[in-house]
Amino acid sequence: MSGIGWRLHGDGRTISVGAVVGPDERLSWPRTIGIGLQHVVAMFGATFLVPILTGFSPATTLFFSAIGTVTFLLITRNRLPSYLGSSFAFIAPISAAMASGGESVALGGVLLTGVLLALVGLLVHFAGAHWIDIVMPPVVTGTIVALIGLNLAPTAWTNVKGAPVTAMVTLFAIIMVSVLFRGMLGRLAILVGVLVGYAVAMLRGEVDFTTVTAAAWVGLPTFVTPTFDVNVLGLFLPVVFVLIAENVGHVKSVAAMTGKNLDPVLGRALFADGVATTLAGLGGGSGTTTYAENIGVMAATRVYSTAAYWVAAAGALVLSMSPKFGALVATIPGGVLGGATTMLYGMIGVLGARIWVQAKVDFSDPVNLTTAAVALVVGIANFTFAAGSLTFGGIALGTAAAIGIYHLMRATSRWRGTSQELTTPPSAPAL
Repeated sequence: MSGIGWRLHGDGRTISVGAVVGPDERLSWPRTIGIGLQHVVAMFGATFLVPILTGFSPATTLFFSAIGTVTFLLITRNRLPSYLGSSFAFIAPISAAMASGGESVALGGVLLTGVLLALVGLLVHFAGAHWIDIVMPPVVTGTIVALIGLNLAPTAWTNVKGAPVTAMVTLFAIIMVSVLFRGMLGRLAILVGVLVGYAVAMLRGEVDFTTVTAAAWVGLPTFVTPTFDVNVLGLFLPVVFVLIAENVGHVKSVAAMTGKNLDPVLGRALFADGVATTLAGLGGGSGTTTYAENIGVMAATRVYSTAAYWVAAAGALVLSMSPKFGALVATIPGGVLGGATTMLYGMIGVLGARIWVQAKVDFSDPVNLTTAAVALVVGIANFTFAAGSLTFGGIALGTAAAIGIYHLMRATSRWRGTSQELTTPPSAPAL
């Protein structure tokens, strides 16, 4: 090994046809730094969108995103390239917790989610990952992901109707950028659309720069201590299942693209994301997950070096130390958010359907059909159920319905000999 833990790939300047730069390799440092900064840009829009939508501090979220990425790289021993950004699965439970108990209560839910995910990671590391496919087959995973996105649809409409012109311009910009441009710019369609919408909002007088003027250029982010309220903790339990699916998908995607068997590191990946989310919950950041946006950068550059992610983490950490920068991000008005989330929440819903398609889920099987049908309606209509002081919303109940209905019907159909399942069910693909 050369440098600080990576061997130089070839001459450090070029990548031959068909070759990739592996996790344990790197290009020259100037090129590595450039690619690392691309990763910052790729994660930026989505990572900042979550705290803006939920009322968390963007700077604090970015700080813990950087810390979480470093934690992930250390725990996985530099074997798995990944940036840990804000998970959209937290938007609904955090928003509900913020409304009922404030930020500290919401952070208690984030912390609990992290602890549970870390425990799952330990279990996978020591017992193997085969049981994940048994408990969460693709029809269940896809349903959970889909109902989370679609459950958020009313929130998007609330923002849109407050400033419909700005929202429509933002949405139109996102749509057009995604098809007008290729490569990095096309992948950053949401970020570019938000910038276009922001410019329109400024012209329409919808942006207030008062807090930006008052903010300092350099300073630590604001940290908040979590508290726990049993009334809202149940809202966060379904997020664990989504984070498991996202991490598994990430590991499988990187393995496919690099040609390496990364199954032995899956438990570490889950544990690392759990630790990162726990740290975020301890101080005021949103929960983290492995980022599909950055997989796009790796696929485009063919560089899977973890060195680039150390650079990305350092870049994010520097940005988080500017209160003025964080205040500027927090000025994004509701109309811009409405346009972006109309696209974003729909994409989350469709990602669930994508899991079904790629896993070739057979909906002629009544087990699969009923599992998805009931759980989606429960999630989209936001069914609620109160049990004493606990109140469960549509996402929690939809997740419970998906898992419970699937296993009840599958067990019954096997007992009665009416099962139509495949002999070997396919694993859930990357999200």
